[in-house]
Formats: sequence, C-alpha cells, structure tokens
Amino acid sequence: MQLTRIDRWLKETFVYETHILTLRPVEATPRKMRRIDLEEKPGRRFKHIYITGNPKVAESFLTELKENNQMFNTKVVDKESWWVEFIAPEGKSATWYLVSVFLLMSALAPVVIWVRSLIRDPEFMENFLEAVELFKG
Repeated sequence: MQLTRIDRWLKETFVYETHILTLRPVEATPRKMRRIDLEEKPGRRFKHIYITGNPKVAESFLTELKENNQMFNTKVVDKESWWVEFIAPEGKSATWYLVSVFLLMSALAPVVIWVRSLIRDPEFMENFLEAVELFKG
C-alpha cells in the first residue's frame, strides 16, 4: 500500500535512525548523538559509529566530516523499539489502518448498542434463557 504524508512524517520522526561510520573519532561529538567504538576485525574499514535519530544533527555532523576531509559512510535504519511495528508496519500504511479501524468501530457501534439494549430488556432475556434451555435438551 502506498504511504501517505503522515506515514512518511511518522517514519522520519520516530522510526528512522542515522548511522554514520568513520575511520577515526571526531574531536567533539554533537549532542543528541551516540558514539560506539567498533571492535577490531579483519576486513572492517570503519572503527567508530555515530548514531542519531535527528536528521538535522546528522546533516551538520556530515558537513563537519566533509570539511575535515574525513572518510565516512552513512546508513539509515529503523530503530529497535517496541513502537516501530505499530507506527511503521512492514508494507502497510498506519494511516489507512487507523482509518479502517475507526470506520469499523463506527459501523459496529450501533450493533453493540442494540445488543446491549436487548440484554437489559428483562422480557427478551427471559425468552432467550428459555430458548437456551430448550436447545440444551
């Protein structure tokens, strides 16, 4: 299903996380950014990873890396949080899911109200319980 503007905004704001891999550490790590030192492995080029959920912080950090002629690589990945599957279900639009739930709830509300009024009616309940006893044998 096609994503709406609201879905894209939700993903950009609450789901996506920017990972910036560098060869050497940066002198000053910006606020709202975590630094993780990667362990030494043969064939691994990058030794440090900087993680942020704020695209503006990531953009300013990348500008700083470019100005310092530092080699880097970027990846945008989904956060590992419990709310990600609710905000951005794989291959589905959260907006259309919520719209369909509200439409279903509004369609079922009159039925629930009608059944509730039947249950509160003593004459109906008497007849219903008598019918249940007849079916039981």
